[in-house]
Amino acid sequence: MRSKSSRRDFLKLTSLLPFGLAASNLEKRFGVHLQQPGGQKNVLVIVFDAWSAYNVSLYGYGRNTTPNIDRLAERATVYHNHHAGGSFTTPGTASLLTGVLPWTHRAFESNGTLDEAFVTRNIFTAFQNHYSIAYTHNPWANTLLEQLRDEIDELVPWFSLFLRSYDDEVIHTAFRNDDDIASVSWVRNTNINGNGYSYSLLFSNFLQWLRERNIVDFRKWFPRGIPSIESSYNSFVLEDAVNWIENRLTSISRPFLGYFHFLPPHDPYRTRLEFYNHFAQDGFKPLNKPEDAFTQNVPFSKLTQSRMEYDEYLLYIDREFANLFDQLESSGFLENTWVVLTSDHGEMFERGILGHGTDTLYEPVIRVPLMIFEPGKSTRVDIHTPTSAIDVLPTLLHVTGQPIPAWVEGTPLPPYSASGPEPNRKIYAMRSNKNKKYAPLTRASVSVTQGRYKLHYYFGHKNRNVDEFVRLFDVEADPEELTDLSLSNKDVTDTLLNELKVKLDEVNKPYR
Repeated sequence: MRSKSSRRDFLKLTSLLPFGLAASNLEKRFGVHLQQPGGQKNVLVIVFDAWSAYNVSLYGYGRNTTPNIDRLAERATVYHNHHAGGSFTTPGTASLLTGVLPWTHRAFESNGTLDEAFVTRNIFTAFQNHYSIAYTHNPWANTLLEQLRDEIDELVPWFSLFLRSYDDEVIHTAFRNDDDIASVSWVRNTNINGNGYSYSLLFSNFLQWLRERNIVDFRKWFPRGIPSIESSYNSFVLEDAVNWIENRLTSISRPFLGYFHFLPPHDPYRTRLEFYNHFAQDGFKPLNKPEDAFTQNVPFSKLTQSRMEYDEYLLYIDREFANLFDQLESSGFLENTWVVLTSDHGEMFERGILGHGTDTLYEPVIRVPLMIFEPGKSTRVDIHTPTSAIDVLPTLLHVTGQPIPAWVEGTPLPPYSASGPEPNRKIYAMRSNKNKKYAPLTRASVSVTQGRYKLHYYFGHKNRNVDEFVRLFDVEADPEELTDLSLSNKDVTDTLLNELKVKLDEVNKPYR
């Protein structure tokens, strides 16, 4: 830890001065080099939130949602059956950061935090010789990054890449240890309700005027509203964040580890003007799948409209990722940088379910894109073996020559691993946001994929009158998960279910 600490102390000092002065004076004085030593490679992880592989043209989707990423993928390793660790931000992001499953890192409650052991067991501590920089638009992902802030050289304040709203800037600066309570109080005192009332009418009107003044010039570019966190005033423009990151990466110490988690295409689905209604009359007809016990009863017409808006939002992130990639490449930056493009979870527009606030684990909500761009590589490799988000960390450590810690549960991905694909490996995903952090799992949804088969096992969902829910699908022959084989293929069902129950018993033991 000594070398990491000295680098951090030095770089914190440099951040207080103009970049040129910091590099020329402080580097000489402290003997810490901003150059890239010994041919070590940078690592850049880009996460787009709630991005389902099912809506990506690269993976065979019926709309051309990612034309630029499709182009760039011709020089990447493309993973076609890659799965998130969980079905929403907290567990999905935590698995990316730690290389372990949710029942191990324990960050599976809404806006939850990691088990304390993982404050020193994560991607930032694993890359000891890299300068680490991180940012996210997502407040729940930011909760996790804040928990790890002492291990991150530069944690960019989450409100700093939003259009200036004053709300979270005040809350986060003044009440950093009480964000949740402070946010509730702030909204109550500053927001005007539908009847024109608020607790502080003078202050709330003044604040609303300030908010509007800072975003009015952007409204014409976003017909459905400026991208934001749900309906709050935290608006942002994706290209602003992309441009800031591009400029910042050229100024920091190397080798670096950059982790950047953007909110799009998370709802609300607000694309730019040039992509608005791009798919409105394209004739695409999504499959109308049957509902099950976990339906939200969203009408098919609403699902279809929301899907179109989501798909148009994908065009926006597709363009901005390509802009970032092309700019970094033109500067020669990518000659020494591994780039990972992925997501923390997916999104659903089927079975009466909209979004990812669901206890189901159908493929659209857990199968996410993964592309790895290797420095200097110009040919495409396609991997169809099922893989997991917990594999990203050990893969990056492996390809950069770093040791893989014993606590990591993932494994280096093909084609970089020496052993090659593991066709019989079990890939898990989990949702248990109503379960206490340090208690046995009594209400959870778990899926396990092995080869061509995927088992759904949900238990304890009393709110849905579901004590136990078991489904089996052949996702190779039936990728839409329409034909339940749990009764007709009982041998496979019983084998996977019994093995899964043994695993659950194992992970529950420390909490009984």
